[in-house]
Amino acid sequence: MWKTFYIKPNEIGILYHRSDFKKILQPGIHNYLGWHWQVKVYDLNQPEARIENLELLLRNHWVEFQDYLLVVRTEFNQAALVRMGQNWVSIAPNQLVAFWRGFIEVESHLFDLDDSLELPAPFLQQVRRVALNGLKKFQIAEQEIGLLFVQNDFVRPLEPGEYGFWSFDKTVAVQTMSRLVPNPTFPLEELLIEKHPDFVATYCTTVQLSRNFVAIVRDRGKVISILPPCSQKLFWQGVEVEEIDISGNAKLPSHLVAELVSGLPETVELSYRSLHICEILPQHIGLLYINREFCDTLQPGIHAWWIFGRSWQTEIFDLRQQTLEVSGQDILSKDKVPLRLNLTAGFRIVNPLEAQNRLSDIKGYLYKELQFALRSAVGEKTLDSLLEDKGEIDRAISDYIHQKTAEHGIEVDSVGVKDIILPGDIKTILSQVVEAEKSAQANVIRRREETAATRSMLNTAKVMENNPVALRLKELEVLERVAEKIDKIQVNGSLDSILTDLIRIDRE
Repeated sequence: MWKTFYIKPNEIGILYHRSDFKKILQPGIHNYLGWHWQVKVYDLNQPEARIENLELLLRNHWVEFQDYLLVVRTEFNQAALVRMGQNWVSIAPNQLVAFWRGFIEVESHLFDLDDSLELPAPFLQQVRRVALNGLKKFQIAEQEIGLLFVQNDFVRPLEPGEYGFWSFDKTVAVQTMSRLVPNPTFPLEELLIEKHPDFVATYCTTVQLSRNFVAIVRDRGKVISILPPCSQKLFWQGVEVEEIDISGNAKLPSHLVAELVSGLPETVELSYRSLHICEILPQHIGLLYINREFCDTLQPGIHAWWIFGRSWQTEIFDLRQQTLEVSGQDILSKDKVPLRLNLTAGFRIVNPLEAQNRLSDIKGYLYKELQFALRSAVGEKTLDSLLEDKGEIDRAISDYIHQKTAEHGIEVDSVGVKDIILPGDIKTILSQVVEAEKSAQANVIRRREETAATRSMLNTAKVMENNPVALRLKELEVLERVAEKIDKIQVNGSLDSILTDLIRIDRE
């Protein structure tokens, strides 16, 4: 029995007899006698020859296949690129891949991965827009530097441009770093300094400090970093590094205080992590302690010190007059009358160091001593004596508090009792006493005035008795008072007759 096989113009066939390869069939009609003939047909529009048992066929029948196939075989350290017309494919290591020749132009290129993982530039240009398995492509911008890492180990820097790297069985990564940022965070910084001095020398400025130095790093005059002792850091080349010895005097000079403490907000934020800063206002004074020992007195102004290697402490004292209120003190007088008193004291700190060394809480100490003084002064006097001379309480408290504060660097300028508050029933009794006293005084004054008025009237009568003119004037005065209370007066006759009829006085 005959078997007929038709191979189309864009196809190619492989003839098998009982699974044994016999020949390659070109396009056309092929007739064979017998049932055991088989043909496998391949579309030449798909250049990759996906042939079963390719390895065995090539080993046994290479002569028959060499004119029809482009065979790409990669070793464990090789990769390949194959161009099929306008298309590209990549081939991983340890692979055997075949492509049909003739119908579509096919070419292959092998790359030794031991020599370099980088794809040469001519090939990279051709596959720029093609996604290929096992090939990673990177674009480094003009203002950037790329750091190439293979298996997490730094290999080399990459200048701006396009790059492609084979990544079969390897981890390939590129970290891009902006050259516009002068103090980037370099990955594996210590390893770069130790293992890759060429890269560091070419691209970086290295700052390595001993235990007694700090560094200020500036870029175009602006502070970008402050480094503590025993630190190391990489910067891009072009920065300015100022190293400062702090083994002796750790205080900042005035120009650095102006730059780091009173300068740009970004600089101030950087410096606060490295400086102990103290601002002394006018009419204040500061005490500086280094490692908990007194070191110096600080005058008004801004002071700053490097914090490294020492502990710093500053205490600020107000030298102006201060007021302390001692309010709501409930005290019994000598005659057992409960009183509530409010006291005010004015004081100044004249020796801050003495006050700091002797007292942990200046106002607390003053408050307590004023309480004691007030209780002592009030408890020794009766209510009447307290009300009679409140200034005596002030003097007693002042004498007491001056003795207590003289050796502590504190000067109390004034002490005074503001209020003496009595209980309600005592207030009522005192009000009644005062009312009685004032009423008696009013009666005395009233009697004195009545006596004086009577004596004056008697003297007036004696004068008018012997002086008719004075009597006449008195008559007119009385008439005037009467007339003020009358709306209308009708006069008949002369004024003299009216006066004579109204008031008759025996002139005898």
